[in-house]
Amino acid sequence: MLTIRDLHAGYGRIQALHGINMEVRAGEIVTLIGANGAGKTTTLMTVCGKPRASAGSITFDGEEISALPTFQIVRRGIAHAPEGRRIFQRMTVLENLQMGAVVADQRHFADDLERILAIFPRLAERLDQRGGTLSGGEQQMLAIGRALMGRPRLLLLDEPSLGLAPLVVQQIFQIIRDINQSQGITVFLVEQNAFHALRLAHRAYVLVNGRVTLEGSGAQLLADPSVRAAYLDGGAA
Repeated sequence: MLTIRDLHAGYGRIQALHGINMEVRAGEIVTLIGANGAGKTTTLMTVCGKPRASAGSITFDGEEISALPTFQIVRRGIAHAPEGRRIFQRMTVLENLQMGAVVADQRHFADDLERILAIFPRLAERLDQRGGTLSGGEQQMLAIGRALMGRPRLLLLDEPSLGLAPLVVQQIFQIIRDINQSQGITVFLVEQNAFHALRLAHRAYVLVNGRVTLEGSGAQLLADPSVRAAYLDGGAA
């Protein structure tokens, strides 16, 4: 579904990605782990067109998308729930969900809203509440729900567990699993919580200083001594 080949990207003179290669197959959950500053968020942002790839290719369903404007990338079936949630704080929950639906067929809005509220029943109780007054976990649910309102085939999730209580983190990861299994949506997940992410993932990549250093199944990387030392046992590598 998504293929990244020899991708280079950065910000001005700062090079963040150095020729990375990844792929996300239809129906998978693929996770990308790494330390702060490794280039994880830049990877997702480059898929969405900002920043632009300076070299290499990004193809979605066989089509080169690296030169397309972001709105055209979204319309092809890619949605992004960014790091830090970035919901519209002064808009209500319903208005946030309406914003996510602007790229979808409006004839399906009622059905899509019902589907999203079934996934996130907490949001159904807060439709008229401003997004900025929600708890951190509720805001993350809203960010994911807003992305899903666009009817994506590929969902990009950036640090969905960031800043959340452990119980809420477990709920968010279960929701991601359910979205993949019951909705058939492919997921590309960036996450610092390596334990939960690798348990969830069909396949995974490790990014270090803008370069892919390891790849394999989630179970393989979960058992890899170097991964455990760097990301699971409190060490650094």
